[in-house]
Amino acid sequence: MKRRSLLAGAGVLAAAPLLDVPAANATGGSHGKAMTGAEALAKDGWRALAGQKVGVISNPTGILPDFTHIVDTMHASGKVNIVAVFGPEHGFRGSAQAGGSEGDHVDPRTGIMVYDAYGANADKLASLYTASGVETVVFDIQDVGARFYTYIWTMFEAMLAAVRTGARFVVLDRPNPVGGYARGPMLKPGFTSGVGKKEILQQHGMTVGELARMFNAEYLPLEPNGGRLRELEVIQVKNWKRDQLYADTGATWVMPSPNMPTPDTALLYPGLCLFEATNMSEGRGTTRPFELIGAPYVDYKWAEALQTKKIPGIQFREAYFTPTISKNANVLCGGVQVQITDPHKAEAIVAATHMIVEAGKLYPDFTWRAETPPGRWIDLLTGSDRFRTMYTAGATAEEIVAAWKSETDAWTARRAKYLLYKGAHR
Repeated sequence: MKRRSLLAGAGVLAAAPLLDVPAANATGGSHGKAMTGAEALAKDGWRALAGQKVGVISNPTGILPDFTHIVDTMHASGKVNIVAVFGPEHGFRGSAQAGGSEGDHVDPRTGIMVYDAYGANADKLASLYTASGVETVVFDIQDVGARFYTYIWTMFEAMLAAVRTGARFVVLDRPNPVGGYARGPMLKPGFTSGVGKKEILQQHGMTVGELARMFNAEYLPLEPNGGRLRELEVIQVKNWKRDQLYADTGATWVMPSPNMPTPDTALLYPGLCLFEATNMSEGRGTTRPFELIGAPYVDYKWAEALQTKKIPGIQFREAYFTPTISKNANVLCGGVQVQITDPHKAEAIVAATHMIVEAGKLYPDFTWRAETPPGRWIDLLTGSDRFRTMYTAGATAEEIVAAWKSETDAWTARRAKYLLYKGAHR
């Protein structure tokens, strides 16, 4: 993203200088292919990393336009001294399933030590920075714009570790594939977890670079042994506006996780992930996770009921599928395929709310997944117990959605000073 000279008065506190690499046209026009922060840094010969011992946090999405990975390219160039790599959920090379990682190992391609950062707290990461001599931490991962996608929380812990060790932190920014729209409920105190460590919106509508600015200004100083980063540098995306979706960027999609195969999956994920908290399959183990939703007890009536809701940008097709893993594995399920008819109008959280309410009306077997206490996962995903209690009390989908409108509006206003890209940001 861009340099501080372009962001004077942006509201970031001066205690930790924020440097943003210049990027011509970074907020200009919807014409031209988006250039990621990684590509901009590579074109500059990796100069921002020269003379530093570098630790890289990345996964298979950390690529350049020729599909080579930044770690491989930096290493081959001889211009960057990478002393450690840190792999998030699913691992650095992406070989692990949901909730898994690759563990600590030596990368066979580069010979660089790779450390397991999934679930690692700031204390562990700080010790790894110190042991490997990291002076600059580089974060380059394609996020999908949902609070419960764990990569942003890996970034948060990595930033806090950098505060504690005095390391410089560099974010190579990428577009938010679901655009800059803020939607859904706010995480409330008492409902923090590994899928939501701080109070942000369910569909936050920010890039990882923008979130890093907010984390640095508002959240890191409140942590034990916290504070602001000695230096936060965000290398911006060129030619991206907030109202652009991934399909508008001209970039080729690389799966950020095994169950995120397409940009359409990403558009639906901020809402359809709520089915993880139910006894329905959310489509894991099919070719269309978070698009195919169902269970053995579901029939054609669910699709029929949902079609009458006329949800903008979305239609529901009766579908039958047999997941190969996860819930209802190897069992025929009835359900729906959520079809995106207008990606710029589709609101996944609204659609998921209607789906859950209608399923509860139609099927006595529909329930929250088995856990103690019951319903805890839906609380963590939605950020409070309000969704669950309103649903249990018989609220309509419209009433549930209306309950978080003020939170969405407040978040939109609060995040404004951290935004780096222009365009619509409803």
